[in-house]
Amino acid sequence: MILVFGGNGQLGRELARAAVARGVALESLVRSQADITDYSAIVGALKRYKPAIVINAAAYAKVDLAETEIEKARSDNAIGPANLAKACAEAQLSLVHISTDYIFNGAKRGAYSEGDPVYPISTYGRSKAAGEVFVRSALSRHIILRTAWVYSEFGQNFLKTIVHLASTKDELRIVADQRGSPTSASDLASAILRIVPRLLSREDIWGTYHFAGAGATTWYGFAKRIVAAQAPLTGRTPRVTAISTADYPTAAPRPANSELDCSRFVKVFGFGARPWTEETDAVTRAVVAESERAHVA
Repeated sequence: MILVFGGNGQLGRELARAAVARGVALESLVRSQADITDYSAIVGALKRYKPAIVINAAAYAKVDLAETEIEKARSDNAIGPANLAKACAEAQLSLVHISTDYIFNGAKRGAYSEGDPVYPISTYGRSKAAGEVFVRSALSRHIILRTAWVYSEFGQNFLKTIVHLASTKDELRIVADQRGSPTSASDLASAILRIVPRLLSREDIWGTYHFAGAGATTWYGFAKRIVAAQAPLTGRTPRVTAISTADYPTAAPRPANSELDCSRFVKVFGFGARPWTEETDAVTRAVVAESERAHVA
């Protein structure tokens, strides 16, 4: 059985859905059931559910708010993973921990590989980088899976925001000088469930990997794809205008480039992510359909 912490987030909900579709035994816990910042709660959950493997999908992901909620970000993104890793080590369990592209500073030309220096430029990025360090130091049988620009039908994310804005605005002004790899939480969840059997076989494939949507784009390019995908369904065709980061200041700095090189994952596990364009189209259609159902109801 797989035990997921952070069950109410985008990835947690997609893991639960993918597990049902695949017939995989999976228990998903929300924060009220097991808060990863509470070590005793983790130990209690491990004893209660007796999992074969643990997945940490819990995180503080409010990038801008983290600049003021520094301790909250550190507690959820660093101390929590440290607790999980320690508890898994004591229970002799393996852990899949989700990390982020924001651990890099964005100065590199080209995609970041797993061995590139970690240099986060935001509080959120620093908290996630610290979480990686704690997991590595406490537990040898771990997979740290870095991903980027995650979106899904669930929760709050860039894709859903653009779909909403497209329904109400005639122009969307979107940053065009930040580059990355949009990743469907559904694709990420499927990938995790596909690699679990390899992890349970105790192969020596532990370590850090990158998994993100195939290809790269800017937030502007991402938004244009979303708008194009929703247009046939809604009849809405707002103009998408490219702007610079300077035109849209945020509390937290973002990496100018956070494209991830996922070739190591492909080499070890034998498959990669789907093209970000295909996943974006599919999720956009699902979000629009759900919005229309809610409107009718």
